[in-house]
Amino acid sequence: MTRKILAWCVHLYTGMGLVCAAAIALCIFRGTPEDIRQAFLWMLLATLIDATDGTLARAADVKHVLPGFDGRRLDDLIDFQTYTTLPLLLIWRTAVLPPGYEAWLLLALLASGYGFSQAEAKTEDGFFLGFPSYWNIVAFYLYMLGLPPFLALGIVVVCAVLTFVPTKYLYPSIGGPLSKVTIGLGAVWTVIVLIILSGKAPNSGELVWISLFYPMYYMGASWLISLRGARTG
Repeated sequence: MTRKILAWCVHLYTGMGLVCAAAIALCIFRGTPEDIRQAFLWMLLATLIDATDGTLARAADVKHVLPGFDGRRLDDLIDFQTYTTLPLLLIWRTAVLPPGYEAWLLLALLASGYGFSQAEAKTEDGFFLGFPSYWNIVAFYLYMLGLPPFLALGIVVVCAVLTFVPTKYLYPSIGGPLSKVTIGLGAVWTVIVLIILSGKAPNSGELVWISLFYPMYYMGASWLISLRGARTG
């Protein structure tokens, strides 16, 4: 009975991502700058839950203790909202794309649907295959950096297309390659983002640019590993 209670607590912890999704949606529809900042905070919380619930699920052995409940389905349901649909909605709501070009967000939406549905979206050797639908991070930088609208559109299109390219991307939460380095840098990045979103940093604009070190590391390391694998293969 104790093991079952612990397993249900883990599923409940995962389910808190749905609460985050509801809060994100509410903030987006309100749409004030303060609400958008709050939306990004809820996205960050959802990401932290997603990054840690798998470890807890394995520790509680939820698959064997509660075989009738599929936590992975719940996780995927939440992830598609917090990583894809809601961040794309935020991009639309904040009007960072050129007027009249918002329909290109449907490409990103469909690409993510394709990515989430792939049987090999997560490889056996500890990687994501194809751009892993980090639209929450894309939305954060498009909004915070205030990029030219057509450059923002180009970034959305490129990331959507990369979903279909079978390139490996780091998956640190399951202990893949460079997991310790990636988690450590991710922790530093999280602190910087929290400072930015607190609204109290006098140089938040500079911090946004500094925080780009992590996405650049993540993409660069992922592409380098894929390139080396292609050469050795």
